[in-house]
Amino acid sequence: MKGAVWLVLIACVGMLLFLILKKRLGISWLVVFGAHMGLAAIALYVINYSGWITQVYIPINPVTMGAVTILGLPGIVLLLGLKIILFGQAI
Repeated sequence: MKGAVWLVLIACVGMLLFLILKKRLGISWLVVFGAHMGLAAIALYVINYSGWITQVYIPINPVTMGAVTILGLPGIVLLLGLKIILFGQAI
């Protein structure tokens, strides 16, 4: 079973590399993605420690960073809404 998982992982990485090289995307998309990730980290840090929204803490981990990196400001609103709905924290 472990060998099958590694085989699928290697096949997926190979296909992604093929698509990246075929489209000739270059390194610029990595720079943009890195900038978005940095801005997402700063936004989560500001939300957590600024005191704008009290009693709500969103941990900075790969899942929350990914949501905010991909979705932007609506990602922060989504995480705040999930935190309030799932854990019953009132603002």
